[in-house]
Amino acid sequence: MKLEKLIKQCCQQKLTAQSKVYQLYADKLFSICLKYSRNYQDAEDTLQDSFLTIFANIKQYKSTGSFEGWLKRITINTALQKYREKVPLQLVEDIIENNVDDDTEPIEKTVFNLDILLEFIQKLPDRYRLVFNLYVLDNYTHKEISNLLQISENTSKSNLSRARKNLKKELQKYQQNAKK
Repeated sequence: MKLEKLIKQCCQQKLTAQSKVYQLYADKLFSICLKYSRNYQDAEDTLQDSFLTIFANIKQYKSTGSFEGWLKRITINTALQKYREKVPLQLVEDIIENNVDDDTEPIEKTVFNLDILLEFIQKLPDRYRLVFNLYVLDNYTHKEISNLLQISENTSKSNLSRARKNLKKELQKYQQNAKK
């Protein structure tokens, strides 16, 4: 079935079409949910909430861009909204915000098993995990992140730097333990 027809049927709230969209995109969207969640159960909840939002707002999709991109954007926004509702993010404002240079090699250039990397990303404090995921994994700019999280661009840069340092430290420990 063509995607346009599926979307039209979803707009008419046809369960078979909604089920098909879910089957087509659930795995991809769940991987996004895992990146932004503390654990598997939270990711499942976020995926569920994302699809509820998707189907409630599918009439707003104008077929001008990628449908998958639209779904991903909703999923990311749903994950961020869950954190806003749970606990204030308390993003770290650095005393010296302009000093965000990181002399370490970017963690995204290091090769690790994806499951191990995801496990360490999930263990990051919320404020670091959100900025790291948005910037490194989903290619948002610091300006976009600052708007989404309502922080300054320098705070976004600082949180990214700290996330990278934390990840690098944990991954180095993991490598050392693996060599033993």
